[in-house]
Formats: sequence, C-alpha cells, structure tokens
Amino acid sequence: MKKKKLPYRPCVGIALFNAKNQVLVAERLDTPGAWQMPQGGIDKGEKPKTAALRELKEEIGTSKAVVFAKTHGWLRYDLPKKLIGKIWKGKYRGQEQRWFAARFIGKDKDINIHTKHPEFGRWQWVDFETIPSLVVPFKRKLYQKIVKQFRPLLDD
Repeated sequence: MKKKKLPYRPCVGIALFNAKNQVLVAERLDTPGAWQMPQGGIDKGEKPKTAALRELKEEIGTSKAVVFAKTHGWLRYDLPKKLIGKIWKGKYRGQEQRWFAARFIGKDKDINIHTKHPEFGRWQWVDFETIPSLVVPFKRKLYQKIVKQFRPLLDD
C-alpha cells in the first residue's frame, strides 16, 4: 500500500518595505544565521490578508503597514527530509504560502521583536534582491519567486 503524502501547512508571509524599498528580515532564534521575512500559519476561518497582518504584529510587534499587493497564487516549499516529522507536530511536509507586499508606515522604533513569544534575535532592512541568499537553502527558490513577483511593483 502506498504511503499517503503529508499535506502542506497553509501559511502567509509579508514582505515589509520601508521608504527606500528595502525589506525587513529577521534572524531566527532557533537557527542562528537564518534570516527570513515575517510569516506564519493561518488560523481556522481566518482570511490570508488578516493572518498576514496578525503575524506581523505577533512577530515584529507592529501593525504599521499597508498591504499593496499579493502573490499570484500560492507558493510552496518542501522541508528537508531530516525535518519532516520533527516540526509542526509532524503533520506537514512543507508550507503553501500566500505572500503580501506591504509598505511600512511607522518608524524603526515601532518594530519590536521582543514579543510575547519571540522568534527572532535581531532584524534589519536589506536590499530586496539579496533576501534569497540570506534564507535557509530549502526556502531559496520560494524567496526567488517572491522577489520575481514583487520587484516590478517597487519604485526605483
């Protein structure tokens, strides 16, 4: 009998851009050296855009953002085999994500990664095109797709 493949975890992510069109990335506490944009799961009955703004508040302590775009369709990545069964209670093989581009309308002091359940140790603004090189290898193709979709929307 063929083993059933695990499903993808439904998630959202936010590419948060400052006035210079740099994007916010934060370094994971559980994986030093691994940077990512804010992202997380969608709660039952929650709309993706609502989930993205909630995740932004939960992970970087601010809701000072205005969404201006979303990815065409859902983007996926698979976990490396060594992580399957070890995270997300072993229920998923990777994530299926809808990404949103948002303009940060606050000041840097409004960003606070020392939240109730911190995920990040530090954060920074970086050039958007550099983010695929900052993330863990199994997420690089996903981040390349995000850059490809959102880069034409940014002012030069």
